Amino acid sequence: MSMDLAELRAAFQGRLLAEPEAMAPHLTDWRRKWTGQALAVAQPDTTEGVAAVVRWCRAHGVAVVPQGGNTGLSGGATPSATGHSLVLSTTRLQRIRALDTVGQTVTAEAGVTLQQLQDAAREAGRLFPLSLAAQGTCTIGGNLATNAGGVQVLRYGNARELCLGLEVVTAEGEVWNGLRPLRKDNTGYALRDLFIGSEGTLGVITAAVLKLFPLPAAQVAAFVAVPSPAAALALLALAQERLASELTAFELMSDTCLQLVEQHVPTARRPLAEPSPWSVLLEVSSAQSEQAATQALEALLEAALDAGHVTDAAVSSSLAQFRSLWALREDISESQGAAGPTIKHDIALPIAQVPAFIAQTDALLAQHYPGLRLVVFGHLGDGNLHYNLSPPVQGMSREAFTALEAPINRLVHDAVHAAGGSISAEHGLGVLRRDESARYKSALELRLMHAIKQALDPLNHMNPGKLLG
Repeated sequence: MSMDLAELRAAFQGRLLAEPEAMAPHLTDWRRKWTGQALAVAQPDTTEGVAAVVRWCRAHGVAVVPQGGNTGLSGGATPSATGHSLVLSTTRLQRIRALDTVGQTVTAEAGVTLQQLQDAAREAGRLFPLSLAAQGTCTIGGNLATNAGGVQVLRYGNARELCLGLEVVTAEGEVWNGLRPLRKDNTGYALRDLFIGSEGTLGVITAAVLKLFPLPAAQVAAFVAVPSPAAALALLALAQERLASELTAFELMSDTCLQLVEQHVPTARRPLAEPSPWSVLLEVSSAQSEQAATQALEALLEAALDAGHVTDAAVSSSLAQFRSLWALREDISESQGAAGPTIKHDIALPIAQVPAFIAQTDALLAQHYPGLRLVVFGHLGDGNLHYNLSPPVQGMSREAFTALEAPINRLVHDAVHAAGGSISAEHGLGVLRRDESARYKSALELRLMHAIKQALDPLNHMNPGKLLG
């Protein structure tokens, strides 16, 4: 251990990993797309320890790469190849500091996993609604730093909307205590919102005050066959009209998605006898009872069948069925990965534009790149699509498919921009979409973002090279 690292080791309580084998899990991203180098990995136990690490890095000209559960999909928590950075892992900040069932808030440190927070809320008879596939590993700090979304944004909003206050270590190593559990605070700039979604480029989130909700008495899901995305959109409108806030999730998926799940998940079973070009998974939560939720859902589906929006449907009648229906949706990403290389797009669109976007972009891709499989699924209720591609079943090498990534990204993202959408809905920019995003932002917007970065991190030592070019 060098003299400088010995000084750092003495500056905080926690762990300092400097051996290559111990650091390795922190140097490669979740998708194994990027691998970098670092001087060390610091894992402080306290907020003051985080501040001490940031101050040491600032004094020694070392870049700070904040990292939570390392489950990101855009390379935002992976160090560069230069080795002139330090990974600052928040996973040892694991206390739930307070839980207020009257004010409906919980104060948690950044290293608390999403699953731990959900469980703590449930034990107190409350719901923390953020729900992601990686919830057993991803952390609250990372969720906020990337403004994570998930399957219940339709009803509860994304991470930003679930956060009331933050504690942040600034780029200078000072601690800003903004842990206010207030629903209304109209006293100036919303500093909280600068740090949420900033991907560690402005400071390190160390704790947060988050909203809780009443625990639903029951949750019921339906797996629904629809002939087209336009029919799914009509079903969404009818569901919102009839169910209002009881509609908590509305997921769209193509038949190709379900074929992949069937091929790669031995326990997967389709709930409907006949295949459909498109399917919808919707969830209803009731404050009354499972019977009330089921009745409301069945009445909706009956009306949708009469209107021609739906061709068949299955409603969960037990917790096991509820989970098996959700597994069909949640297993899509891993099933696509198991099938081979993928080209992924995490996009947001005005909801009304989704059917036209799918039809037009599908046609463009078929024209320019015939034979590729489209794996399209996502959160139709909030306009977030995972518009992915896989190579043909036969006849294309991994190398040939990978070579198509840049031109396909350009085609898809140009179409997203033309539709008034965003090329990153919930995964963040990181390094994956950093340069592409600059193509679609106005000069003024980029100038304002750089001005904020310069004001809060003038030395550019907080996660440099991420989010902004």
